[in-house]
Amino acid sequence: MTRAASVAQGRWKHDPPPDRAWKGRPHRTREALAAEQDRAAGGRHRRSVDLGDGRFARASVELKVLPDTRRIRAYLRWSDAGKSPARYLGEVEHDTRAANLAEGWSLAWQKGLLTEEPPVEGSWASSAAVRASMQGNRNKDTKPELRLRSLLHKQGFRYRVAARPLPELRRTADVVFPRLKVAVFVDGCYWHGCPEHLRASSKNAEFWRAKIEGNQARDAETDRLLREAGWTVIRVWEHEDPAEAAARIAGVVRASASHG
Repeated sequence: MTRAASVAQGRWKHDPPPDRAWKGRPHRTREALAAEQDRAAGGRHRRSVDLGDGRFARASVELKVLPDTRRIRAYLRWSDAGKSPARYLGEVEHDTRAANLAEGWSLAWQKGLLTEEPPVEGSWASSAAVRASMQGNRNKDTKPELRLRSLLHKQGFRYRVAARPLPELRRTADVVFPRLKVAVFVDGCYWHGCPEHLRASSKNAEFWRAKIEGNQARDAETDRLLREAGWTVIRVWEHEDPAEAAARIAGVVRASASHG
């Protein structure tokens, strides 16, 4: 039995949970509510739900008390095209609202409902302004991608952006040269396990290690499937010098054109 399934068995059996364990203070501003969620989640960058097609929504954890059971339930909520989906996370049992919100966020991560691309020291996304931009749309148009694409464009190259090299394969490359069958992936240092900048998490270390190893296995599978289909795959770390990365890509593209 998981912790979420077994909580509250010995708590609040005869009386409802105290308000401080789940109710927020009344008449708070939207900014104050957002700040509370940010603190509980461990930062605003840890509150994103992947909606697909490069779209993300910022989620919140909601706490509710069930009168019949006298237990606190946590839900993850977000907005999507005018709708407000919700996912039940589990029961929480701490004495304070802050602790129960934090537990709710932890459960959401364990269930794989959230996504994050945290900043990495030494990466192109090291400034607060760039982090804010990347948090709004993490799948495309990040600063590393924009700089790389700009350099390639200045050299006269034309390409597709955020496209599937193989339509039937749900893997999106950041820069694609369809005719020459060259696919470029710009990999974030954290999520893809950069050997230079990855720092192991001190919290939920096993969970994060498995998550990153899963991403690496997916990357390897993507490379294999594309190469079997006749594609050349180029991977660029976000911390790489953009001019050097662009030169490497240009060399491969020109070689592919000359052989074609």
